[in-house]
Amino acid sequence: MQVSHLTQQTGPLSRAIAKRAIELNRSAVPDDVWEYLKLCLADAVGIAFASRHYEFARKALDSLGLLGSAGQSSIIGQEAPAALRDAAMMNGLLIHGLDFDDTHLASVVHCTASAFPAALAIAEQRGMSGADLMLATLMAIEVDAMLGTQAGGVFQQVGFHPTGVVGVFGATVAAAKLLGGDGDALVRAQGVALSLSSGSMAFLDDGSWTKRLHPGWAASSALQAAALGVSGFEGPGEAYGGRFGFYALYAPGTSVETERVSASLFNDWALRTVAIKPYPICHFNHAPVDSALLLRHKHELTPDRIDTVTILLDERQFGVVVNPIEGKREPSSEYDAKFSVPYAVATALCKGRFSLADLEDTARSDTEVLALAQRIECIHDERSRYPAAFSGGVKIRLTDGSEVEHFEAVNRGAEGQLLSQDQVRKKFLDNCVLTISIESAELLWNTMMSLDELKDVSALTALLREEVNRAA
Repeated sequence: MQVSHLTQQTGPLSRAIAKRAIELNRSAVPDDVWEYLKLCLADAVGIAFASRHYEFARKALDSLGLLGSAGQSSIIGQEAPAALRDAAMMNGLLIHGLDFDDTHLASVVHCTASAFPAALAIAEQRGMSGADLMLATLMAIEVDAMLGTQAGGVFQQVGFHPTGVVGVFGATVAAAKLLGGDGDALVRAQGVALSLSSGSMAFLDDGSWTKRLHPGWAASSALQAAALGVSGFEGPGEAYGGRFGFYALYAPGTSVETERVSASLFNDWALRTVAIKPYPICHFNHAPVDSALLLRHKHELTPDRIDTVTILLDERQFGVVVNPIEGKREPSSEYDAKFSVPYAVATALCKGRFSLADLEDTARSDTEVLALAQRIECIHDERSRYPAAFSGGVKIRLTDGSEVEHFEAVNRGAEGQLLSQDQVRKKFLDNCVLTISIESAELLWNTMMSLDELKDVSALTALLREEVNRAA
């Protein structure tokens, strides 16, 4: 793909964001957005507890001991506290570690994974209320969604993970406001955050673990940027435009109309289009998996009846979940499998499901699944609504020569197909019980559903500090 290196902008976006953020209060937030936010936060916490079951979490947490991390901030799933920035980093890593966390589709950003850890760290340190925590998290989510949407899917095409490079900005804005910063402080902080924005897509080449780190690093970096900005440290007055601004560096060719974009902030409410995941895999794979499961059930398909499968996606998604096709047909690690649409669809067709268990080593060596994956091809489909929605489908040629096909314009969990509270609660409990008791999980769920009634978030962090009993 060729892109222009000219980034156009009509005005200073940093200042516009700062002004809108300073003015935001609870009364401006619609009730449906406020209530859905509770589901997103509960979902994030449940995933964090589940992550403690896996080796990557243990090794990440072990790293804190090498440098020392004395502090009073909570890390989900352990009684021992840590330094504030380390806690934010680890909580972001735990929330995003299973690639099971929510996604704002138009920006392809896992907004909650960086927004919540940063806001939680400050709210806990300062004894703030649950409503303060929620509003700050929502602020960060909305800023990230707005910034990421402007790039139109370019980040991944030029090698950057959207959550990594975008997430630091929303968290910085929210943290700076929580720290008492005024508009000038928020502008300075965003300028500092520009130098801390990062996130390479290199993990796709070998299934390594660095993507898991990106939202945590964004949250930790945001706290540093916010503290510097509030303390008066000078950062560039405009973080997003200009020849070396955010879009010029990470999404060249992007044109941003500051007045139009900033007017939408805290008005259009991007959270309404944040999708909670039903499957622990890349969101690009969800619509094809749902399509495969529907056809399997409808036509009572078994692998021996399937000749070939064609997966239908937008070609701009291929670099993440399709190419190189040989490697995607036989993923070499559980994280590699999360980003393989052939493996996800083959598993769904063979087993009638896709769960965390289907990423384990034994599942990935299933000969029936791997044999079917070898008979899968992927093609571009013009019906896709990507990046506004992660559309997808499958076309299956049967051994008798007939064909069946299904295409989902909007992936389940996204706007118009949001998961219900009962579905999110089931996912939350299933995740939590990997490492804590069902009784503890249910108490935590009830607390998350009444988070805005807490006068001090310490009532929440006391539950988050429960020591896990089945860590890897």
